[in-house]
Amino acid sequence: MDVYPLGLTLVGSSELQIEWSDGQARRYSFSELRSNCPCATCRERHKTDESQPATLLPVLSPTEAQPLKITAMKPVGSYAYAIHFSDGHDTGIYTLEHLRELGREVGA
Repeated sequence: MDVYPLGLTLVGSSELQIEWSDGQARRYSFSELRSNCPCATCRERHKTDESQPATLLPVLSPTEAQPLKITAMKPVGSYAYAIHFSDGHDTGIYTLEHLRELGREVGA
């Protein structure tokens, strides 16, 4: 990918903004990033959730009941970021291409 992040900024208590090398800025809610986690466990869970009707409300742990936050975000080589969330999830590797598909363009 020829486009790469120039800066990462937390916006308020629930969003991340990425400034890209082509001049575009995109905002991502923490919940959007978490629900689009590309790890194998989350992809399998989404596949299972879609195939079965929801009959019961999920039981949340105290950690899951708290507002979601990003606790760490580290580059993985020059192609992705590993994002750690306050719910303890930290196995998703978000490629730059995936991040460009998510979020919304700021100022558009």
